[in-house]
Amino acid sequence: MSRRRPANHNNVRGPTSALTAFLRAWFHHPRRAATRQQQQQQDDDQQQDDGQQGDGQPQAGPSNAQPEASSSTSTPSRRPSRAASRRVSGYGSDNLDDEDEDGDGDVEMKEATDNEPEQQEAVESPAPAKKRKLSKKAEAKLKAEEKKKMKGKKGKGGDDDDDYDDEDDDPYTSLSKAMWTNSGSKPAPGSFENCARCKKQFTVTKYTMTANPPPGWLCHVCAKSSGQDPFKKPAAPKKRKTAADKREITHFVENRLPTLVTICIRLVTKHIDDVESLGDIGTLNLEAIAKAMSKNRSLTPDNAKLFYNASNPRLTFYDATNITPAAFETLVYLNPNLTSLRLDFCGQLDDTAFKVFCTSLPALTHIELLGPFLVRAPMWQEFAKSHPNLEAFLITQSPRFDLECIKALVKHCPGLKELRLKEFAKMSDVFLEELAALGEGLTYLDISCPGGESCSEAAIIQLLESVGGSLKSLDVAKHDDITDRLLKEGLIPHVHHLDTLNLSHLNELTDEGVGEFFSTWENPPLVHLDISRNPDLGTKALEAIMKHSGKTLEVLNINGFKDVEEPALRTIGRLGKEMRKLDVGFCRNVDDFVIKAWLEGEEAAAGAEGVGVQ
Repeated sequence: MSRRRPANHNNVRGPTSALTAFLRAWFHHPRRAATRQQQQQQDDDQQQDDGQQGDGQPQAGPSNAQPEASSSTSTPSRRPSRAASRRVSGYGSDNLDDEDEDGDGDVEMKEATDNEPEQQEAVESPAPAKKRKLSKKAEAKLKAEEKKKMKGKKGKGGDDDDDYDDEDDDPYTSLSKAMWTNSGSKPAPGSFENCARCKKQFTVTKYTMTANPPPGWLCHVCAKSSGQDPFKKPAAPKKRKTAADKREITHFVENRLPTLVTICIRLVTKHIDDVESLGDIGTLNLEAIAKAMSKNRSLTPDNAKLFYNASNPRLTFYDATNITPAAFETLVYLNPNLTSLRLDFCGQLDDTAFKVFCTSLPALTHIELLGPFLVRAPMWQEFAKSHPNLEAFLITQSPRFDLECIKALVKHCPGLKELRLKEFAKMSDVFLEELAALGEGLTYLDISCPGGESCSEAAIIQLLESVGGSLKSLDVAKHDDITDRLLKEGLIPHVHHLDTLNLSHLNELTDEGVGEFFSTWENPPLVHLDISRNPDLGTKALEAIMKHSGKTLEVLNINGFKDVEEPALRTIGRLGKEMRKLDVGFCRNVDDFVIKAWLEGEEAAAGAEGVGVQ
């Protein structure tokens, strides 16, 4: 019998998957299983025939490893070929696969063509039952299950040797976690269970509790006797705080219900573009609406007309960013009788619009502008000439305002009472020399934050000699050349009526000098004091401040007093009866006990709206 492969086949074989190797090792291939069953049946029949023909002595039967040799030496084999079996049974599913993985199919097909007598014998004798081959869907499902098992083994840290099971190993018989922890599914309500403690049968409800220790379930009587409450509701899970909630600062502010006016202002602000007219609601309410609109910069040239009235004496826009030059001209034309005008963030105000200010606002006595960058020096001079009755000139951030503008202002507006030249790029000692001509009629002076170099201490002292006698508010912040000399030679002899003082960002001030100044200064107690960002100030300065003005201070800023001691900080709560706003940021000795002393003491700052501890 020839076992040579056909000429059109070669010995090249593809890779063998883990599933194929597994099935080959365990004889689970459907085709092989049927072949081995037929061969085993044939061997058993052969042994029975040999036993009946012999003399009762045992004889060696055919070996499973050599089926062809035994069939050639013994009686003719009754095993039919696969082709013959298919003809008998009529089942031809094996035709789906051309060959077996190890080539046995080709050999057996060759045998079927070379041994026609054996095929005829197989037709006459019925073949043993053959197992049905697995369908492709079932085989794919089996492969998926095997892959899942092998992935589970690899995920647990197993190596390649653990990818198959050894039938000689003992089976794993330990208890599952659900059995010893009693974490299995709870019996359905209405079913019957035996109590793990009293062994009595009871009906399971949604209140049935597990036994402790497990396993098992407790009846209601045993559950109550064990100290457990079956009817207790589970505790609600603790809500996790979001990042925004963690950053939220608790303010010591009394939250009051909004008034009807506040509700109306919010509603009007929300629908400001749909409002046709605000009517006669008063100047204070108009300013409140304008302030609310500044929060989201909703003021436009269209809705700005709601605030215009020919009889308006005052007009305030807290954010005029969106107001165009043409809209500024309209503002002047529709409010010709203005006596006070405040425009914050008026960056679009140019010479053309400001010229209308000069010619069409004859009654204007108070002007306050923030950021008029585009107005040039000639227009400032013309404005001063056209308003000789000007009493308040409060300008912030004007890089084009020069010395000639100062001269024109002092010459044509001698009745100035309030003057602010803040953040002026061209501020110098020459400016201060010209301002000295205003005399003692000046009550408010702000020359803080020079854009270039600091004014000299001597020039400021000379200015205070001329205008300090009537000053009620003084701001000289961020002049780096100021030292304790200004306090001794400028404020102590020439200034005696101040209620507001700003000495912030003066790095040359000393703790001893400030303490001596407040101890010897013959001035009424201050109401507003900003002496922040002076790193050398500390205990002596704060004690002298509280002793001089503690009983009347409403606003105090000592931000940056890093070395101030705790006893000096406690004097704020003991003496600050009228304190409304306090900033003690970066004061290292401010702790919970100091804050508690301020808020809970009989004479503490109980009415403080904000404690600026950072």
